[in-house]
Amino acid sequence: MAADELHHPDAARFELVEVLAALGHPVRLEIVRTLAAAGSEVCCGAVAAGLPRSTVTHHLRTLREAGVIRRRPDGRRLFLTLRREDLEQRFPGLLTLAVGDFPGPGPAVGPAP
Repeated sequence: MAADELHHPDAARFELVEVLAALGHPVRLEIVRTLAAAGSEVCCGAVAAGLPRSTVTHHLRTLREAGVIRRRPDGRRLFLTLRREDLEQRFPGLLTLAVGDFPGPGPAVGPAP
């Protein structure tokens, strides 16, 4: 593996605990929501604006290692994509719940009747 290549786990090896832990931090969840809203590749600098670079790097690494995002270098720029299809195949509906991508009004929240 070349120095600029990073490990992206195979979808079959995604662990639910790791994906949930990655999605469980507000900054990482906001990054995922940004990528989900974009629907395509996003330049790394367009996510988590205003945070220190080291903080963003940490959160992106956590998301990548859990299998939530894919990072693609292009010269000096980095592009991020959400691994929507892989996550949907492994854990159907999880990403929809995480990003709040609900058709119509959001889900009912509160005690059961």
